[in-house]
Amino acid sequence: MADPRPRVETVAIIDRLDQQHPNADTELNYRTPFELLIATILSAQSTDARVNLVTPTLFAKYPDARALAAAESEAVEPLIVSTGFFRSKARSIVGAARALVERHGGQVPADMTALVELPGVGRKTANVVLGLALGVPGLPVDRHVLRVANRLGIATSDVPEVVEKQLCAAMPPKRWTRTSDVLILHGRRVCRPTPMCDRCSARELCRYYAALSTPPARARKAKAPAKGGHSSGPAPKRTGKRSSR
Repeated sequence: MADPRPRVETVAIIDRLDQQHPNADTELNYRTPFELLIATILSAQSTDARVNLVTPTLFAKYPDARALAAAESEAVEPLIVSTGFFRSKARSIVGAARALVERHGGQVPADMTALVELPGVGRKTANVVLGLALGVPGLPVDRHVLRVANRLGIATSDVPEVVEKQLCAAMPPKRWTRTSDVLILHGRRVCRPTPMCDRCSARELCRYYAALSTPPARARKAKAPAKGGHSSGPAPKRTGKRSSR
């Protein structure tokens, strides 16, 4: 597998995508770090739009960690059923709320290690909360970031933690969260599983696009007749005899 592109190339690609998606941001609705944490847990195997339909009612009933910590997961399930996997998600968000109360005074900690110890929270969720709600540089890697970054050649792994490390090494910390937002939105709108390369502002720099077809100049050269007007067929066999000259 090829190495990720040099830092300067990665920055140039992200700059182009940033200009193409100037309003890139999370599509989850939230007002506090706690609400973003819970919404992000619920977004697993669901869509942001679907989560946004259930969180107003959920947060009206359980506005903070202490309120949700006092609930039973069975009481929460009907409020989040449409997000899918609602039983496990209910256990996760109630468990996360209880851990926040017991370990952090009901507040969301601005620390990766503390966040990933909460039920239902992995690095992606922790990076979302850190970067968007707590002002701590974080670069969430979801399926869109994996797909787009590998196609562009700015990352070369299907392991989220590895891709996170590669992108963080290429981009300045103050741009980590924005880089993720831009790649996610590009993956949703343009670089889908079946990509729409004609709409991509970075296609001239994209390894995937470059590999789609043989460059025209090379194709013309391959079809050109050999010197002397003969077609470029197999070379004649040598007889092994020397010239009599």
